Amino acid sequence: MFTGLISGSMLSALLKGGALLTAVFVIPMLVKLLLVTVDEGSAAIRTRNGRPIIRRPRGASRDHQGDVVVLRPGTHGAVPIFYWYRMVDVRTRSTDLPPRQLTAASGHQHLVHASFDWRPLTTGHDLRVIELDVVNVKERAGNIVGAAMRDIVHELHGPVLPPNESLSPAVVATCRDRVRESCGIELLSVVVTGDALTDGYLMSESLRAAGGAGAEEWVPVAAAASRFVSAR
Repeated sequence: MFTGLISGSMLSALLKGGALLTAVFVIPMLVKLLLVTVDEGSAAIRTRNGRPIIRRPRGASRDHQGDVVVLRPGTHGAVPIFYWYRMVDVRTRSTDLPPRQLTAASGHQHLVHASFDWRPLTTGHDLRVIELDVVNVKERAGNIVGAAMRDIVHELHGPVLPPNESLSPAVVATCRDRVRESCGIELLSVVVTGDALTDGYLMSESLRAAGGAGAEEWVPVAAAASRFVSAR
Protein backbone atom coordinates (compact mmCIF):
# COMPACT_ATOMS: atom_id res chain seq x y z
CA MET A 1 0.00 0.00 0.00
CA PHE A 2 2.82 2.33 0.92
CA THR A 3 4.68 1.68 -2.29
CA GLY A 4 1.44 2.24 -4.16
CA LEU A 5 0.92 5.64 -2.51
CA ILE A 6 4.37 6.84 -3.48
CA SER A 7 4.24 5.35 -6.93
CA GLY A 8 4.43 7.64 -9.92
CA SER A 9 0.76 7.45 -10.86
CA MET A 10 -0.56 8.18 -7.37
CA LEU A 11 1.94 11.00 -6.79
CA SER A 12 0.97 12.51 -10.11
CA ALA A 13 -2.70 12.36 -9.13
CA LEU A 14 -1.98 14.07 -5.80
CA LEU A 15 -0.01 16.79 -7.52
CA LYS A 16 -2.79 17.30 -10.03
CA GLY A 17 -5.37 17.46 -7.24
CA GLY A 18 -3.24 19.96 -5.34
CA ALA A 19 -2.83 22.11 -8.42
CA LEU A 20 -6.56 22.03 -8.97
CA LEU A 21 -7.26 23.09 -5.38
CA THR A 22 -4.66 25.83 -5.69
CA ALA A 23 -6.19 27.11 -8.91
CA VAL A 24 -9.74 27.02 -7.54
CA PHE A 25 -9.28 28.33 -4.00
CA VAL A 26 -5.80 29.63 -3.19
CA ILE A 27 -5.11 31.86 -6.19
CA PRO A 28 -8.50 33.72 -6.05
CA MET A 29 -7.97 34.32 -2.33
CA LEU A 30 -4.51 35.75 -2.95
CA VAL A 31 -5.84 37.93 -5.76
CA LYS A 32 -8.61 39.19 -3.50
CA LEU A 33 -6.10 39.99 -0.76
CA LEU A 34 -3.49 41.65 -2.98
CA LEU A 35 -5.82 43.57 -5.32
CA VAL A 36 -8.52 46.10 -4.55
CA THR A 37 -11.23 46.90 -7.09
CA VAL A 38 -12.96 50.28 -6.97
CA ASP A 39 -16.31 50.34 -8.77
CA GLU A 40 -17.75 53.26 -10.72
CA GLY A 41 -19.38 55.77 -8.42
CA SER A 42 -16.93 55.03 -5.62
CA ALA A 43 -13.47 56.02 -4.48
CA ALA A 44 -11.15 54.35 -1.98
CA ILE A 45 -9.17 56.05 0.76
CA ARG A 46 -6.00 54.35 1.98
CA THR A 47 -6.08 53.82 5.74
CA ARG A 48 -3.81 52.49 8.46
CA ASN A 49 -5.36 51.14 11.66
CA GLY A 50 -8.71 52.52 10.54
CA ARG A 51 -7.46 56.09 10.08
CA PRO A 52 -6.92 57.76 6.67
CA ILE A 53 -3.30 58.18 5.71
CA ILE A 54 -2.29 61.83 5.25
CA ARG A 55 0.31 62.50 2.56
CA ARG A 56 2.29 65.73 2.84
CA PRO A 57 4.69 67.08 0.21
CA ARG A 58 8.38 66.99 0.93
CA GLY A 59 9.65 69.91 2.92
CA ALA A 60 6.16 70.81 4.19
CA SER A 61 5.82 71.95 7.76
CA ARG A 62 3.78 70.13 10.37
CA ASP A 63 1.08 72.75 10.04
CA HIS A 64 0.51 71.75 6.41
CA GLN A 65 -2.70 69.74 6.26
CA GLY A 66 -1.75 67.45 3.41
CA ASP A 67 -4.09 65.19 1.42
CA VAL A 68 -5.48 61.69 1.80
CA VAL A 69 -4.42 58.93 -0.59
CA VAL A 70 -7.28 58.28 -3.02
CA LEU A 71 -7.81 55.42 -5.45
CA ARG A 72 -10.21 56.04 -8.32
CA PRO A 73 -12.31 53.41 -10.15
CA GLY A 74 -10.23 50.49 -11.39
CA THR A 75 -8.10 47.65 -10.00
CA HIS A 76 -5.16 48.57 -7.81
CA GLY A 77 -2.47 46.63 -6.00
CA ALA A 78 -2.83 46.41 -2.23
CA VAL A 79 -0.62 45.37 0.68
CA PRO A 80 -3.12 44.28 3.34
CA ILE A 81 -0.43 43.88 5.99
CA PHE A 82 0.33 47.61 5.92
CA TYR A 83 -2.59 49.33 4.15
CA TRP A 84 -6.34 48.90 4.02
CA TYR A 85 -8.88 50.82 1.99
CA ARG A 86 -12.21 52.39 2.86
CA MET A 87 -14.78 52.92 0.13
CA VAL A 88 -16.47 56.31 -0.24
CA ASP A 89 -19.67 56.79 -2.24
CA VAL A 90 -19.09 59.69 -4.67
CA ARG A 91 -22.34 59.48 -6.61
CA THR A 92 -24.61 62.49 -7.05
CA ARG A 93 -27.26 62.90 -4.39
CA SER A 94 -29.92 65.40 -3.37
CA THR A 95 -30.56 66.99 0.02
CA ASP A 96 -33.72 68.86 1.01
CA LEU A 97 -33.48 72.21 2.73
CA PRO A 98 -35.92 72.95 5.54
CA PRO A 99 -38.79 75.27 4.52
CA ARG A 100 -37.86 78.89 5.10
CA GLN A 101 -39.70 82.20 5.00
CA LEU A 102 -37.63 84.63 2.95
CA THR A 103 -38.40 88.33 2.55
CA ALA A 104 -37.80 90.09 -0.76
CA ALA A 105 -36.65 93.69 -1.16
CA SER A 106 -40.22 94.79 -1.85
CA GLY A 107 -41.42 93.36 1.45
CA HIS A 108 -43.06 90.23 0.05
CA GLN A 109 -42.50 87.04 2.02
CA HIS A 110 -42.05 83.67 0.36
CA LEU A 111 -42.33 80.24 1.93
CA VAL A 112 -39.53 78.51 0.01
CA HIS A 113 -39.12 74.73 -0.27
CA ALA A 114 -35.85 73.89 -1.98
CA SER A 115 -33.24 71.16 -2.40
CA PHE A 116 -29.68 71.07 -3.72
CA ASP A 117 -27.83 68.43 -5.76
CA TRP A 118 -24.22 67.68 -4.86
CA ARG A 119 -21.49 65.07 -5.09
CA PRO A 120 -18.18 64.46 -3.30
CA LEU A 121 -15.06 65.42 -5.22
CA THR A 122 -12.45 62.68 -5.64
CA THR A 123 -9.34 64.69 -4.86
CA GLY A 124 -7.10 64.11 -1.88
CA HIS A 125 -7.83 67.51 -0.37
CA ASP A 126 -11.62 67.39 -0.82
CA LEU A 127 -12.01 63.87 0.56
CA ARG A 128 -9.79 64.87 3.47
CA VAL A 129 -12.28 67.61 4.31
CA ILE A 130 -15.15 65.10 4.18
CA GLU A 131 -13.42 62.42 6.24
CA LEU A 132 -11.52 64.51 8.78
CA ASP A 133 -12.67 68.12 8.98
CA VAL A 134 -16.48 68.14 8.65
CA VAL A 135 -18.79 66.20 10.98
CA ASN A 136 -22.00 66.57 8.95
CA VAL A 137 -21.40 67.58 5.34
CA LYS A 138 -25.07 67.87 4.38
CA GLU A 139 -25.95 70.09 7.32
CA ARG A 140 -22.98 72.39 6.75
CA ALA A 141 -23.59 72.66 3.00
CA GLY A 142 -27.30 73.22 3.58
CA ASN A 143 -26.56 76.18 5.86
CA ILE A 144 -24.29 77.76 3.23
CA VAL A 145 -26.75 77.24 0.38
CA GLY A 146 -29.64 78.52 2.49
CA ALA A 147 -27.73 81.67 3.40
CA ALA A 148 -26.86 82.34 -0.25
CA MET A 149 -30.49 81.87 -1.31
CA ARG A 150 -31.64 84.22 1.45
CA ASP A 151 -29.24 86.95 0.29
CA ILE A 152 -30.37 86.62 -3.33
CA VAL A 153 -34.09 86.66 -2.46
CA HIS A 154 -33.55 89.76 -0.32
CA GLU A 155 -32.55 91.65 -3.46
CA LEU A 156 -35.58 90.60 -5.51
CA HIS A 157 -38.72 92.63 -6.16
CA GLY A 158 -42.26 91.44 -6.66
CA PRO A 159 -44.41 88.67 -5.20
CA VAL A 160 -43.11 85.83 -7.44
CA LEU A 161 -39.69 84.19 -7.32
CA PRO A 162 -37.77 83.85 -10.61
CA PRO A 163 -37.77 80.44 -12.35
CA ASN A 164 -35.22 77.78 -11.47
CA GLU A 165 -33.22 78.26 -14.67
CA SER A 166 -32.24 81.73 -13.49
CA LEU A 167 -32.37 81.34 -9.70
CA SER A 168 -30.36 78.10 -9.49
CA PRO A 169 -27.25 79.33 -11.39
CA ALA A 170 -27.23 82.51 -9.31
CA VAL A 171 -27.24 80.58 -6.02
CA VAL A 172 -24.64 78.07 -7.24
CA ALA A 173 -22.30 80.82 -8.47
CA THR A 174 -22.63 82.65 -5.16
CA CYS A 175 -21.65 79.79 -2.85
CA ARG A 176 -19.91 77.14 -5.02
CA ASP A 177 -16.38 77.98 -3.89
CA ARG A 178 -17.31 78.25 -0.23
CA VAL A 179 -19.15 74.92 -0.29
CA ARG A 180 -16.13 73.19 -1.79
CA GLU A 181 -13.68 74.79 0.63
CA SER A 182 -15.79 74.12 3.72
CA CYS A 183 -17.37 70.77 2.82
CA GLY A 184 -15.23 69.19 0.10
CA ILE A 185 -18.17 68.70 -2.26
CA GLU A 186 -19.28 70.06 -5.63
CA LEU A 187 -22.55 71.96 -5.68
CA LEU A 188 -24.39 71.10 -8.89
CA SER A 189 -27.78 72.83 -8.73
CA VAL A 190 -30.39 74.29 -6.41
CA VAL A 191 -34.04 73.51 -7.12
CA VAL A 192 -36.94 75.49 -5.68
CA THR A 193 -39.77 72.99 -5.37
CA GLY A 194 -42.40 75.25 -3.83
CA ASP A 195 -43.21 78.94 -3.36
CA ALA A 196 -46.35 79.62 -1.32
CA LEU A 197 -47.64 83.05 -0.34
CA THR A 198 -47.70 83.45 3.43
CA ASP A 199 -49.40 85.67 5.94
CA GLY A 200 -46.41 87.95 5.64
CA TYR A 201 -47.23 88.53 1.99
CA LEU A 202 -50.84 89.38 2.83
CA MET A 203 -49.66 91.75 5.54
CA SER A 204 -47.26 93.48 3.16
CA GLU A 205 -50.10 93.93 0.66
CA SER A 206 -52.35 95.42 3.32
CA LEU A 207 -49.59 97.77 4.44
CA ARG A 208 -49.05 98.78 0.83
CA ALA A 209 -52.77 99.52 0.49
CA ALA A 210 -52.69 101.50 3.75
CA GLY A 211 -50.33 103.95 2.09
CA GLY A 212 -53.11 105.17 -0.14
CA ALA A 213 -54.61 104.22 -3.45
CA GLY A 214 -52.02 103.93 -6.18
CA ALA A 215 -49.06 104.13 -3.76
CA GLU A 216 -46.00 102.72 -5.45
CA GLU A 217 -43.71 102.45 -2.45
CA TRP A 218 -44.03 99.91 0.32
CA VAL A 219 -45.14 101.41 3.63
CA PRO A 220 -42.97 100.28 6.56
CA VAL A 221 -44.63 98.66 9.55
CA ALA A 222 -43.76 101.56 11.85
CA ALA A 223 -45.35 104.11 9.51
CA ALA A 224 -48.51 102.04 9.13
CA ALA A 225 -48.76 101.61 12.90
CA SER A 226 -48.34 105.34 13.53
CA ARG A 227 -51.08 106.11 10.99
CA PHE A 228 -53.37 103.61 12.67
CA VAL A 229 -52.74 105.16 16.11
CA SER A 230 -53.31 108.70 14.83
CA ALA A 231 -56.54 107.59 13.19
CA ARG A 232 -57.76 106.19 16.52
